[in-house]
Amino acid sequence: MSIISPSDPASNRIKHNDSNVSLSVVVPVYNSEGSLRELVARLNLVLPELTDQFELLLINDGSRDRSWEVVEELARVHPWITGINFMRNFGQHNALLCGIREARFEIIVTLDDDCQNPPEEIPKLIEKINAGFDVVYGSPRQTRHGLWRDLASQITKIALQSVMGADTARKVSAFRAFRTPLRQAFAAYGGSFVNIDVLLSWASTRFSSVDVLHRPRESGRSNYTFRALVVHALNMITGFSMLPLQIASLVGFLFTVFGIMVLFYVIARYLIQGGSIPGFPFLASTIAIFSGAQLFSLGIIGEYLARMHFRLMDRPTYVVQKIYKNTAGEEA
Repeated sequence: MSIISPSDPASNRIKHNDSNVSLSVVVPVYNSEGSLRELVARLNLVLPELTDQFELLLINDGSRDRSWEVVEELARVHPWITGINFMRNFGQHNALLCGIREARFEIIVTLDDDCQNPPEEIPKLIEKINAGFDVVYGSPRQTRHGLWRDLASQITKIALQSVMGADTARKVSAFRAFRTPLRQAFAAYGGSFVNIDVLLSWASTRFSSVDVLHRPRESGRSNYTFRALVVHALNMITGFSMLPLQIASLVGFLFTVFGIMVLFYVIARYLIQGGSIPGFPFLASTIAIFSGAQLFSLGIIGEYLARMHFRLMDRPTYVVQKIYKNTAGEEA
């Protein structure tokens, strides 16, 4: 069933691609009333060139501006747009998860709402998908962020690589395309903390990337600060990996070896010189080192216990307040 309205300009364009692929585009929306109209206008030019079956899902993640009003306005004009409004802000990846679960077509494309991911580059991702990959990232040739933001992004990607165990993790971006059946691997996922890239790695290892343009942000500013990205990286590691626990075990083992070496040193000196080691600083330093190692390990264990606590609370991944879909122009 086509979801293109005969009255929509998109339905009157000549298709230059004979592929039978169908596309669902998912865009999380947060305080982006100034860029949504341009994004939709550009998608309205690009998508009909790829397929005659496509849809756009705009998930409003608790925006504090008029983003939801703009989403409703666009959905009234374009029947291929569905608007979903959250009760409050749940986070970008939670919004993506909602859109992914609502998507109807065989390939899902995700991109940001600020037009930094050019919709004109979507064909590159689809071409790579058709080459046999399950997940393809649009890796920017040159980022348009500041020093601290770039540093935090690299920290996040290193953390993601440790969780995913794939080299492609260093190429991860919000501009991605993947096959819709992959969502079956995390259909039952209900945690409050979500990372789409990690969830996709549960379903497939056939990841790839292509170089794409990265446009400067024309309105507003990014909601991902240095602190937010670092916290995101820490949440990702403790939420989806055993690496911190393994580090804690390694630290405990190393300091145990260190303590045994100190004990042998004390015994050897006593046997050779016939006296104990004088000096409080040496003893105090040793105690401080061991205490720090223990607190470090306990802190990591506490992070995991806290996550278990939140999972037992059954905190929702997201809560939908309203879904707006104009079905007047759809063909039966």
